[in-house]
Amino acid sequence: MAKLEFILPKKINNQEPPSISKDTGRVISISDGVVRAEGLFDVQVGELVIFESGLRGQVLNLERDNVGVVLFGDDRFVKENDFVFRGYEIVSIPVGTEVLGRVLSPLGDPLDKGPKLKTQKSQIEVKAPGIIARQSVNEPVTTGIKVIDALVPLGRGQRELIIGDRQTGKTSIAIDTILNQRKATKGEIRCIYVGIGIKRSTLSQLVNTIFNKKKNWYTCIVAATASDAAPLQFLAPYAGATVGEYIRDALKIENHAVIFYDDLSKHAVAYRQMSLLLRRPPGREAYPGDVFYLHSRLLERAAKMNKSLGGGSLTALPVIETQAGDVSAYIPTNVISITDGQIFLDTRLFNEGYRPAINVGLSVSRVGSAAQLKAMKQIAGSLKLELAIYREVELFAKFGSDLDEGTLKQLHHGSRLVALLNQPRFDPIPILTQIFVVFAGVRSYIDYVPVKSVPLYEKFLTSKAEMDPRLKYIFKIIAQDNYNLNKLAEGYFSHLAEEYTYIFLNYSTFLRNIQYLSTI
Repeated sequence: MAKLEFILPKKINNQEPPSISKDTGRVISISDGVVRAEGLFDVQVGELVIFESGLRGQVLNLERDNVGVVLFGDDRFVKENDFVFRGYEIVSIPVGTEVLGRVLSPLGDPLDKGPKLKTQKSQIEVKAPGIIARQSVNEPVTTGIKVIDALVPLGRGQRELIIGDRQTGKTSIAIDTILNQRKATKGEIRCIYVGIGIKRSTLSQLVNTIFNKKKNWYTCIVAATASDAAPLQFLAPYAGATVGEYIRDALKIENHAVIFYDDLSKHAVAYRQMSLLLRRPPGREAYPGDVFYLHSRLLERAAKMNKSLGGGSLTALPVIETQAGDVSAYIPTNVISITDGQIFLDTRLFNEGYRPAINVGLSVSRVGSAAQLKAMKQIAGSLKLELAIYREVELFAKFGSDLDEGTLKQLHHGSRLVALLNQPRFDPIPILTQIFVVFAGVRSYIDYVPVKSVPLYEKFLTSKAEMDPRLKYIFKIIAQDNYNLNKLAEGYFSHLAEEYTYIFLNYSTFLRNIQYLSTI
């Protein structure tokens, strides 16, 4: 017994502490999803690390005696003095055609109860294509929304900002564009929707709308919900961009993708939270100094590649939420300066019942006009000016009662154009049908229709576009002539627009007479 009492203290005193090496570290402190760890002397910035509990994290800070790690999960599963191990890889996500039709987390884990993906992985942080690798935007991306395709056209490889206050229809534009690709390109343009900080209930509704109980083989959803950790919300858009880049570059057969970041305001807030916890110095509105680079390196990954690199494209449509219409705040001005234009959604127009509530005067597409279909450009060339004149005259008419004939004519025509550009959500219209509908509006055939009947008139025209073989033949002529509205097609359009308007007005009069007789 005396011998045992002599041996035990000696063994305890000689016990070595847990070994800290170049590849292994130990947790010093945990604070709101950020871990300080000593050791890991050879770890790289952006490298994946794994904790004893199996939780993963990413190294973002390298300091003299410790590293700062952000956790991809709940910090309750990490304790002080736990071991942390190098992952020997930069954070990656599964890529490939298998991701289409799936709902994934930013780390590639399935959220749709489907099987785990076993495809190749790709790093989420890569350098954007250089100038030589790109070519100018010259092909259109059709959204199925009349006011966008006519007045704020988008091109493949463009970056177009969707900006507006909350609950003004920003996400609806993204969903309409996704739904439109099924008929417009037969899935040639793949879609990636990135949800950042969205509610789980909203995500569920969005999945049901996009997939509609069918296997949507051309769309992938990458989501980090509001209940997920800030690092996962930070990671989500880069993960989505990686999926889009694989479609653009790796398939090598002129593939195209459109990606929606919904929204980058929450992304910036998540990055601010992480940066403050990592004790990085704050700047304007408490954002770190590199918040501009945060979004520029993401959006620069969207590009139209040259023919030698496959000729594919990645089009980015980021979303920014403003506060009380203030576009001069820090994050909105940053993203506006990075993108090639913006679609501005106005709360006042939304409250007045306009759908989509796009302020045409403040919206612009700097490169999309080069990619717009020639036929639409020919028809809609004067539309923006006519709408601007109408808005000005409408404001003037509120203060004056004596209006000349020309002003009354402008009000009469403009009110019908505005009604024609209204469109319910989740109801995209094929681009050739849009061309005919806008033609009927711009060439004043719509002026004979009462304002309240314009939605019915538009439905009548779209139904004719689907059923009338004469109109289908004209669409075929336009498509064969590189979507140019030649004199033959324009003459047919005029004849059919006049015929359809006459039929519609007579039918409407007949219905009104029937209703009147039924009341006698």
